[in-house]
Amino acid sequence: MMVLRTQKVRLYPNKTMQKVLDDLCDYRRYCWNAGLALWNELYEESLILDDKRLRPNEYKVRNELVANKADWQYRFSARCLQLAISDLNKAWKNFFDKAQVDWGKPRFKSKKAPRQGFKTDRAKIIKGKLRLDKPHGIKHWDDIRMSGVKSLTGELKVVSIYRENGKYWASLPFEVEVANKAKTGDKTAVDVNVGHFNYTAGQVNTLPKRLKHLYQRIKYYQKSLAKKRVVNGKQATQSHNYVKTRAKLQRDYRKVANIQRDIIQKFTTKLVTNYDKIAIEDLQVKQMQMSHVASKGLQRSLFSYFRQILTYKCEWYGKYLVIADKYYPSTQRCSNCGYIKTGDDKISLAGNRKHNTKHHEYICYECGHVMDRDINAVYNLLALI
Repeated sequence: MMVLRTQKVRLYPNKTMQKVLDDLCDYRRYCWNAGLALWNELYEESLILDDKRLRPNEYKVRNELVANKADWQYRFSARCLQLAISDLNKAWKNFFDKAQVDWGKPRFKSKKAPRQGFKTDRAKIIKGKLRLDKPHGIKHWDDIRMSGVKSLTGELKVVSIYRENGKYWASLPFEVEVANKAKTGDKTAVDVNVGHFNYTAGQVNTLPKRLKHLYQRIKYYQKSLAKKRVVNGKQATQSHNYVKTRAKLQRDYRKVANIQRDIIQKFTTKLVTNYDKIAIEDLQVKQMQMSHVASKGLQRSLFSYFRQILTYKCEWYGKYLVIADKYYPSTQRCSNCGYIKTGDDKISLAGNRKHNTKHHEYICYECGHVMDRDINAVYNLLALI
């Protein structure tokens, strides 16, 4: 099976290529904003004249921008403009897709955004270095040194390069052939919770102790930046101490993301290696966060990221993934007799006040079965396979 495997690498451009990358980031933002302005104009015109034939599309907008190119634009790769309009077209299609209820209308890119980037499909890897396509008339052009590459096998697709906090990164997608994992005949279920995942073989902690120290530092830096803005207003962002503190804040956020994603990547690989059938829950994370009960913990637990990673790994390695219905009572159902709690008997995040039970306790009022709440949910999910 042919799949896309993406590797995130750190780039170390020299001064010449650093200027090139910065200019390409700015040019990508210019192309996006120019294309979005033209797209909005054509769309409003089609609404006013009530003519669907005037509605914008990728080809109309791209051809208009190419026809009106200024002389300075020929110093940059033509693919930068074309890929920007292609992404804009996808954003507009998603905006009109009713299945994506949380998707918003495409917005203009800001030069003040902490992350700037561009895409190219003409990059090559030469002797372990990244080589971008060289525009006509440019004399000084160098390959970019990079680190963090595990393997360079496969066909290189559209490369995303971005700058964040003064550092340069690239996402290298390789089209490779992946073989199915060996069949084990075993099955498992995963019950996701704030701070940990439970499954038939035990528990995985997604918020280890080392993250608590990082979150404390993040809180301290956020308060420090907020105080500087209150005292000095807009001028605070121009001070040297403000920039240093913001860089530390971004560094700690990056460490947190790397730690949690590493945990989830290793756990999902373990699941698809040891089990043939896996059952998980379909949670409404957005609605759960709106309740403001453990909303911060829900956001930090990366439920959606876990499901996304597990889904594509099951497809890669030929494993069977079962997603329980969002209304399936995995927490309220007794895994021993099948009795489902209703009304005042239900278990909430605070337990049950009527029967004075705690959050982690499950007591069946039909058969008297006593079990840990999370383990009970795992067995209920396992019954779906």
